Amino acid sequence: MSFSSRLLSRSFSTTATATDPKFIGSVIRGIYRENNLKRLVDKFKKSSDLGRFRTNTGIYTGTVQRLANAKRFRWIEEILEHQKQYKDISKEGFTARLITLYGKAAMFENARKVFDEMPERNCEQTVLSFNALLGACVNSKKFGEVDGLFKDLPHKLGIEPDLVSYNTIIKAFVYKGSLDSANTLLYEMEKKGIRPDLITFNTLLLGFYSNGRFADAEKIWETMVNMNVRPNVRSYNARLDGLAIEKQTKKALELVGEMRSKEINPDVFTFYALIKGFVNEGNLEEAKRWYNKSGCGMNKAIFKLLVPFVCEKGDLDFAFNLCKRTFSKRCLVDQAPLQLVVDRLAKELRVEEAKELVELGKTNSYCRYNLKFPSEE
Repeated sequence: MSFSSRLLSRSFSTTATATDPKFIGSVIRGIYRENNLKRLVDKFKKSSDLGRFRTNTGIYTGTVQRLANAKRFRWIEEILEHQKQYKDISKEGFTARLITLYGKAAMFENARKVFDEMPERNCEQTVLSFNALLGACVNSKKFGEVDGLFKDLPHKLGIEPDLVSYNTIIKAFVYKGSLDSANTLLYEMEKKGIRPDLITFNTLLLGFYSNGRFADAEKIWETMVNMNVRPNVRSYNARLDGLAIEKQTKKALELVGEMRSKEINPDVFTFYALIKGFVNEGNLEEAKRWYNKSGCGMNKAIFKLLVPFVCEKGDLDFAFNLCKRTFSKRCLVDQAPLQLVVDRLAKELRVEEAKELVELGKTNSYCRYNLKFPSEE
């Protein structure tokens, strides 16, 4: 029996044990390290008897995420429904967390059920739990239902939506492509005396720039600046993406200079946008130069963007080296670009290099790729 299992076998009724930070830490570490998901669920339910365990949001989020990634939705329901037996369920903060966790697992019906059950548990429904339900709806991609919740529930509950509420509904409208509806909410917020924040503007900027609504996005940028909301790297990256779509790489480079002058450090998404701009313009040398200059290593998105482009331009040496670098750096990338390089190398009769990539894909310890030499069935 492992150390964590022995700890779990102790009686949790002992106050000293149940509140000892070292004991709680050992229990949590044991759950994080558990590879068998069924045992993980059993340990989690047992550990939930500990009050201090139930206050640890990280272990709840991490466990639900692991189970969701493995598509074990029945077990997510099992551990979250198990929480309803504790007196914490009458506290809005605890219940809102369960609603949020169901949302992260895209289980909106369960989230709504927890919300609807609150009155029978004498648990107050305020804007806190309302926002959790809105967020669960968005995370579950139930975009068609978000607007109805936003319009109907505040009146029914006698509450007023706050900044978080508006940011969530704006995000929903952006995700479902209703950009004008999202933008209109800025004026509604103004009427209600709710001041938009950086999250509000970044959500709108990303939506408008990435969908080719450059002129409208620039107006939103101007509004943000006029309201003294300072752009951050995400704001600039959204604008850079818009410039990439518009094939305005000269202005994009100027914008990166502006970022640095304001001590906003470029990140991997900054360089992705720059490289995307040069790819859109068909500028191979600048796309390669900015990849080499970025220092981003082997980013999955950049790899997926760059490899087909350099192959199209006939620079198989660069494509081959990019692929080899993914294996040496143990990077997880999509298989399709790797297979494309194998196929192009074989077509150009660079058989040994093509076979080398196939073999590297088979023997890569980090992620096995089922690459095929074109002559293979």
